[in-house]
Amino acid sequence: MSKKQIQFMCTAFRDGFQSVYGARVLTRDFMPAVKAAYDAGIRWFEAGGGARFQSCYFYCNEDAFWQMDEFRKACPEADLQTLGRGVNVVGLDSQSSDMIRLHAQLFKKHGISSIRNFDALNDVNNLVHPGRTISEAGLKHEIAITLMGLPPGLSGAHDPAFYERVLKQIMDAGIAFDRICFKDASGTATPRTVFETIQMARRRLPGNMHMKYHTHETAGNGVACYLAAIEAGADGLDLSMSPVSGGTCQPDIIVMWHALRGSNFDLGVDVDKIRKAEEVFRDCMKEYFLPPEALSADPAIIWSPMPGGALTANTQMLRDNNMLDRYQDLIDNMNEVVARGGFGTSVTPVSQFYVQQAFNNVLFGKWKRIAEGYGKMVLGYFGRTPVAPDPEIVKVASEQLHLPPTTKTVLEINDADPTKGVKAATKLLTDAGLPVTDENVFIAGTCREKGITFLQGKATLGIRKQAPAAATPVSGSAGGKYTVTVSGKTYGVELRGDKATVNGRDYNIAVTDGLPQAAAPQAAPQAAAGACEIKAPVPGIVLRLSAQPGDQVK
Repeated sequence: MSKKQIQFMCTAFRDGFQSVYGARVLTRDFMPAVKAAYDAGIRWFEAGGGARFQSCYFYCNEDAFWQMDEFRKACPEADLQTLGRGVNVVGLDSQSSDMIRLHAQLFKKHGISSIRNFDALNDVNNLVHPGRTISEAGLKHEIAITLMGLPPGLSGAHDPAFYERVLKQIMDAGIAFDRICFKDASGTATPRTVFETIQMARRRLPGNMHMKYHTHETAGNGVACYLAAIEAGADGLDLSMSPVSGGTCQPDIIVMWHALRGSNFDLGVDVDKIRKAEEVFRDCMKEYFLPPEALSADPAIIWSPMPGGALTANTQMLRDNNMLDRYQDLIDNMNEVVARGGFGTSVTPVSQFYVQQAFNNVLFGKWKRIAEGYGKMVLGYFGRTPVAPDPEIVKVASEQLHLPPTTKTVLEINDADPTKGVKAATKLLTDAGLPVTDENVFIAGTCREKGITFLQGKATLGIRKQAPAAATPVSGSAGGKYTVTVSGKTYGVELRGDKATVNGRDYNIAVTDGLPQAAAPQAAPQAAAGACEIKAPVPGIVLRLSAQPGDQVK
């Protein structure tokens, strides 16, 4: 009997980056690895979307649309797929109907051929319009159902019966789709749940429907779940490449190839070519800081479902703020936040809502401060949660955010919101004196102030590279290599004449002997009567000032 070939999408250059480096990777650094993977025979790549879209503008100081163009040049015959978060598309905030349509049109224009469309709450209302725009743009529509394992002792959702209800709702809604993916971002679904869910879907769906399974190794059972999915009838998997495989990422292509040896299934790859491509990739990434927590599974995730794509981003945030010692407290609080929030799947943006609320519970005391995203979620502003949130938390969120609960759909809310949509984004551009193009409109609409900052040429680089191994100065005009630590953050600095390279980015500089005459200190501004200084609990970036000196704020 001939073996069934299991198709796979290489996730290394999108999900792999998010799950290890917080998606903060420069295109010029990894594109040689993309070409090597293509030359090794891979023809299906995850090439953008998800956190990789905003990170280009927030941290990499490069254009996500340009990156998609470069990806297409390197892989002319590949299926290039991106990740869309339902009505959120590629933002953390949800979008209006016209912005969702623009998303599909622009991604098609810039070389993308498929988009995965998922909703963290499994609210089918959030999948209908994005799915329609994807198909109408001439793209392949891969619809997704999001999975996770509920922490031990909890029940009420996220079992095969729940996923069957979601699938039935998708089919009843008449959404056209070319493929379906069962997506477990936290890697916490059990192999048995996976087997029964895929088996159920195979019975319900047409026999020629491509079914794919997606998981991470974060909780240690990724390969086991992939084997269960294949045995139950899945046609495809998401796999990654070293150094962004295993741990918080997808299982490695080579590991999965090995797991299928001697079975009735095969990946159809030349494993020696894949090994050589991984060597190129590891060389490309050798300067990037590799968080140790990205390299191994963590059993604690079974009780506190933190997705791989959020885990390292949040530990890096804690590192940046010298608060990594609070990580275990944050994880310990995740369980209750999930349980009382209505069991939305722990995947972006809901995973971020969970983390933000768990962090607030650690920092300020339980439920003393409701995180805006979490509060809006339990109040219904992101759609219906799988089960009703705890009424006490709904009440606290409504009081703190001054918002009533709602049963309106997200599109109803957003289409009536004058601050959202193409018109509002166009105003942001014109107010900033920037050109109005479809790309700029979408950047402004999804990235807001940070998008405008990028378009103005004022964005800064926020990637994390290793400090140089050697920091021995070289005399004369050749310059030198240094490790510079400022406020606890380490930078690799190389001086070459009138150029300085800081963490991989070049700057023009001028160095002269001596120090300038110190300017006379300015008098501190007089505080208004009765004013008090308020310090933020964590460092941040000032994006806008909403009050004037002397205003009373609460």
